[in-house]
Amino acid sequence: MKTNILIILITLLTAFQINAQDLNQEITDKGGTPFLLGEINKEGLEGDNYKSWFTKNYDAYEPNSEVINAIASKLKTYSITLFLGTWCGDSQQEVPKLYKVLEVSNFPMEQLSVIAVSRQADMYKQSPQHEEAGLNIHRVPTVIFYKDGKEVNRIVEHPIDTFEDDIQNIITTNNYKSNYQIVTTVDHILNKKGVKGLKRKHKKLLKTFKGKVPNMYGLNTYSYILSATDRIEEAIAVYELNTKLFPEQARTFVSLANTLSASGKKQEAIKVLEEAIQLHPDNKDLKENLNIIKSK
Repeated sequence: MKTNILIILITLLTAFQINAQDLNQEITDKGGTPFLLGEINKEGLEGDNYKSWFTKNYDAYEPNSEVINAIASKLKTYSITLFLGTWCGDSQQEVPKLYKVLEVSNFPMEQLSVIAVSRQADMYKQSPQHEEAGLNIHRVPTVIFYKDGKEVNRIVEHPIDTFEDDIQNIITTNNYKSNYQIVTTVDHILNKKGVKGLKRKHKKLLKTFKGKVPNMYGLNTYSYILSATDRIEEAIAVYELNTKLFPEQARTFVSLANTLSASGKKQEAIKVLEEAIQLHPDNKDLKENLNIIKSK
């Protein structure tokens, strides 16, 4: 009996030590730049390699006390998951502000999960345990609010107004719309209707979003992440939509063609670039990419 108890205690201790080692894991990229990866906490963000920006932006932010008083009680009934990149400028700017808002609201920090994602190409915006899987994490920071285990809403990259104002909307009227609504819409279509469903909705999406999306980068980044997670056909369909939304941006065609080529669709890639060159006859990147793909 004593032997069994001892084995259980050793197993629990070992598991605790492994988990403790995983917290605030630091990786150094090929250029010698460190970044946090996986589950982290505030202690990790106050480490030597990150405290310069974390402490500065935390101390500089002064939340609206009136709004804080209005949200503090109800906010405690939510749980929050934060995805960030310690290498990401937006995360460095915004995450300290979020921590300040949560702490002055006396939010129970055990209800906050913080996941640092990778900057490396083969793991871009992913974590070792893949907590981001299925959550459409295409921009960081992303702050997801849960109630009774279900997502209520999220703040993507930066608040529309301020964190305290955005949170007040989310936990009251909840008619809040985060940045990159086109990505949210496209991701929903892909998950419900697949690639064929997205292609059928191209015209409707163009009618809804053309001229209203600030730039090409939202869908481009989303497509890149789809490709990096082996969702190639979905990535191609989104790249195609992006070329229609932003035909004046040669880079949209380059991204589409390179993905087609990498997936073995060389002739389709050539056709995309040849048609793009007709739109942009002086663009060197299009011509260089066309020559590269033809030579493969």
